[in-house]
Amino acid sequence: MALITSSVDAVLFFLCSWLVYKVSKRLLNPAKTIRLRGPPSPSWVFGVGRYISDQPDSGPVYEKWASEYGPVYEVPAGFGKRKVILTDPKAISHFYAKETTTYVHSPNGKLVIESIVGRGLLWADGDSHKRRRKALTPAFSNAAIRRLTSVFYDSAYKLKEGWDSMLQTSSSDEIIIDVQRWMNRVSLDSIGIAGFGHDFGALRGKTSTVAEVFDAFNAIRPSFLAIVGFILGPIFPFLVYLPTERKALTTRWTENVAEMSAQLLERTKKADEAGVKAEEKSLMGLLLKAENADSDLRMTEDEIMAQMKVLILAGYETTSISLTWALVELCKKPELQAKLREELLSRSGASDPTWDQLTSELPYLDSVVHETLRLHVPVDQSGRITTEDDIIPLTAPITTASGETIDRLPVRKGTLVTVPINCMNTSDAIWGPDAKEFKPERWLDNGKGIPSRAQEIQGHRHLLTFVDGQRICLGRAFALAEFKAVLSVLIRNYTFEFAGGPSTQVEKVRAMLPRPQVVGETECRIPMRIGRVQ
Repeated sequence: MALITSSVDAVLFFLCSWLVYKVSKRLLNPAKTIRLRGPPSPSWVFGVGRYISDQPDSGPVYEKWASEYGPVYEVPAGFGKRKVILTDPKAISHFYAKETTTYVHSPNGKLVIESIVGRGLLWADGDSHKRRRKALTPAFSNAAIRRLTSVFYDSAYKLKEGWDSMLQTSSSDEIIIDVQRWMNRVSLDSIGIAGFGHDFGALRGKTSTVAEVFDAFNAIRPSFLAIVGFILGPIFPFLVYLPTERKALTTRWTENVAEMSAQLLERTKKADEAGVKAEEKSLMGLLLKAENADSDLRMTEDEIMAQMKVLILAGYETTSISLTWALVELCKKPELQAKLREELLSRSGASDPTWDQLTSELPYLDSVVHETLRLHVPVDQSGRITTEDDIIPLTAPITTASGETIDRLPVRKGTLVTVPINCMNTSDAIWGPDAKEFKPERWLDNGKGIPSRAQEIQGHRHLLTFVDGQRICLGRAFALAEFKAVLSVLIRNYTFEFAGGPSTQVEKVRAMLPRPQVVGETECRIPMRIGRVQ
């Protein structure tokens, strides 16, 4: 109790000190900047941050404000600051084109990233980001992903072996399982082997600290201190050090992955030096091979280990979440599940689709995957701070708070700017009146069903799920190949229904990343009834 009291006192002291500094600075140097329309502030201390953090999905909130105040507006941030929100496609393209240079991570954002994955590609900006990305690019080429497709299938069939064993011992021809738990396992094993040539053995029931920490993250709910840190962190970066349960788990994750990464890195180096061809198949093996061939691509050991952490985080969290959401949506609409199964069986039969087929010859599988990625983004917004004054172009004129009409928006150095990704992916104004509906057909016939307004978005397939510009996800081809390979094995071999029946409700809950959870469950669980395809 004494520790908590002292921690709270310290936080209050720093907040007061920072407030005095910021108020005096503003009085001495009043900023002249255009004020935009936007919602009123429910709290001078928290702005709209507390309100947003209480929402299961922030997308509809940002969409509602865009309809009221225009496609570019401002919202109150903590302690009287403001944040510019971009939902204009032209403005967003400009934002991403100048990301890592004009629009960079805030000090708090960099501290959070560093505490979780270290000073790697996600952390870097400017020339440092460009150098790291150039070094990593060869490991994510199409040729590299093509070779890794067999790894994804191997993991999928290990999962199938486990499910078949459970079905054989079942008293009926169906079993009830938590599919989210199994998607976690298949994702962890896939990234372990494809990333580093390391088998975590999750599908065989082997435990690991990595999986334990992720599961713990997904079980806890944000405490008061965690909420304060999340809302006010962009203004007071030191709040990242608050002694929360999430902070303790992050420290445990960092220490464990650092130790494991060092071991895997050393083993990969030795295998590479010995000319072991199997290791060259892994992403880290390819990275080290590229480094040996080109001194300009050299990365420090800390940078390589940081990238290994990113691979584990992305491979475990984002892919498992996407696979789970796909199964959830296909349970809601059994007719779509049957349509996907028909395509897979008619195109490839009992054999697995090749990489080329996964990429371009299975249109309905591609549609289901991209519709899942549209509706369920792992990271719901891109928030950055300006390093210099800038002028943001607009698709159409907007009206400012003073009533002035402008066709471009000047922003001052130090302005907080946010792109609400989930809003852009699901907005009625952009995607049409059926924007919230899971409708894979919109992607068929080269995206014939995608509205013209959505086509103005420059991201991957008009989505911002992988963001855009210089920070567009380097591993998107890896993620898509794994997603499609695993889903194709599951749908060809099993039928899926909600264990609680067709009326089952699924909600989005906050974990390390937003995850699905059946309403009424106390943990991130998605119980489903599975049976063999006859």
